[in-house]
Amino acid sequence: MGKELLQAGKIVNTHAIRGDVRIYPYCDSAEFICDIKTLYIDNTPYKVTMARPHKGQALVHFKGIDRIEDAESLVGKLVYFDKKDAILEKDQFFIDDIIGLTVKDIDTGKIYGTISNVFPTGANDVFEVQGEKNLLVPKIDDVVIEINLKEQRVLIRPLEGLFE
Repeated sequence: MGKELLQAGKIVNTHAIRGDVRIYPYCDSAEFICDIKTLYIDNTPYKVTMARPHKGQALVHFKGIDRIEDAESLVGKLVYFDKKDAILEKDQFFIDDIIGLTVKDIDTGKIYGTISNVFPTGANDVFEVQGEKNLLVPKIDDVVIEINLKEQRVLIRPLEGLFE
């Protein structure tokens, strides 16, 4: 199985004179980027020799990028990571993994449709479900009972009035 690259962020600037770059995270946090040992720019792997969070961004030094001029050539580039290199907590998942999952009522068995998008709202994510009607399902413990990637389904128990 080949690499599955997911977007991690964008190089927004250089930092200092030794070739460090600042990456604005498109993922959950700068800390997530700092845990990845190889990042990809234009499908080219870059080994990370130093990474730390800094003011909401990731400060990163790549092996072989040792001058500010080298780092400046990377500004504006998107940064990717190989999905297999990421370590997720038990209840974490990649948005790409849940797009297309079937949403089913745990009590009645009714199928509402499939997840077409995920919106982060700050407090919790919201799943957009396309089916007979387009629905918005908040990812809260009282509603989303189970996300099962293996069985390609999400079991929910809608709160009273949620879909009205």
